[in-house]
Amino acid sequence: MSTSEDNPEVSERGIFKSEKDKEDDKDEKKDGFVEKVKDFIHDIGEKIEGVIGVGKPTADVKGIHIPTVNLHKIDLVVDVLIKNPNPVPIPLIDINYLIESDGRKLVSGLIPDAGTIHSHGEETVKIPLTLIYDDIKETYADIKPGSIIPYLIKVELIFDVPVLGRFTLPLDKTGKIPIPYKPDIDIDKIQFKKFSMEETVANLHLKLENMNDFDLGLNALDYEVWLGDDNIGGAQLSKSANLEKNRISYIDVPITFRPKDFGSALWDMIRGKGLGYTMKGNIDVDTPFGAMKLPISKVGGTTHLKKDKGAGGDDDDDDEE
Repeated sequence: MSTSEDNPEVSERGIFKSEKDKEDDKDEKKDGFVEKVKDFIHDIGEKIEGVIGVGKPTADVKGIHIPTVNLHKIDLVVDVLIKNPNPVPIPLIDINYLIESDGRKLVSGLIPDAGTIHSHGEETVKIPLTLIYDDIKETYADIKPGSIIPYLIKVELIFDVPVLGRFTLPLDKTGKIPIPYKPDIDIDKIQFKKFSMEETVANLHLKLENMNDFDLGLNALDYEVWLGDDNIGGAQLSKSANLEKNRISYIDVPITFRPKDFGSALWDMIRGKGLGYTMKGNIDVDTPFGAMKLPISKVGGTTHLKKDKGAGGDDDDDDEE
């Protein structure tokens, strides 16, 4: 019995082909058609890109600013310059961000619908980030107040680019941030410069301990002082001072008050007895990371009086706390 393969037919070219050969020819034609379609689509895509001028956006971190830093948090603003080479606007769909220190995550998040980058233009996008110090200290016990820690900011910009589709552009930037510690303050002693019942001028000898790993430039004080139960008012810093890192500094602050307005506690101090005091307020300081307003407080301290010879009376050398 003969099969179809045993009865080949003559083609137009005079070549005998079996049924199997015919199927192979069909497959070759099909593959060839698919390749032609792919080539056609590729050529059309290149022509569209050439006409539209489609290109990937570029971006660069131009700077990081610290608008706010205090004992509770630090705000960072990352300035990212984005350039769009295309003749059409490009939506910036999302911004993913991560801040880490020595491989440990401090904070992460997503900013949706971040805006649109204009055609053939460039735009600086500001990415606001906030670090809460209590969260950091609760998560990582080895990060101590007063220290300076390194950080790495990772940013992913997600665009919707015509023809190319969704496109992710990663960026990163390193730096350092502080974990501030408020200075400790004491009244070392009070020294009279002028004494009368109506007006007394004195110097507060303040001891401030800066327990941070960075200097503090002291610009202003805003506080009140109580001697015993008597509020003798506030005082102003006569000149700026530098509080060196991890050091104790001493500054003099003049204060004026009326002794006749106060009770017996102040008179006990004038007679040479130690007197309890309370201080509450704020200090304004400059740091390498920006200006800070730091609270100061001291409750239950004890100080003594020291009188200048010119203020009347002998020097009282018992002026230690």
